[in-house]
Amino acid sequence: MRTQKGTVVSNKMDKTVVIEVISFEPHPLYKKRYRKVSKLKARDEKNECQIGDTVTITETRPYSKSVYFKVTSRTLATNN
Repeated sequence: MRTQKGTVVSNKMDKTVVIEVISFEPHPLYKKRYRKVSKLKARDEKNECQIGDTVTITETRPYSKSVYFKVTSRTLATNN
């Protein structure tokens, strides 16, 4: 089972949130690490997630054509 951490960037859909996952990968030839940003849709059963929350998502069965992750835990965003 694959798990990833990311930040909620959109919660406008019903029971679905968009998560931005940032990873660093080395360039195949030059070996410099560069930032890769992925946006994944995840299932949020109770509509609890707010924009800016840090969440952990786990791969599950497909809920729809584009939703195949589920929010397993979340940390509230700090508003400064």
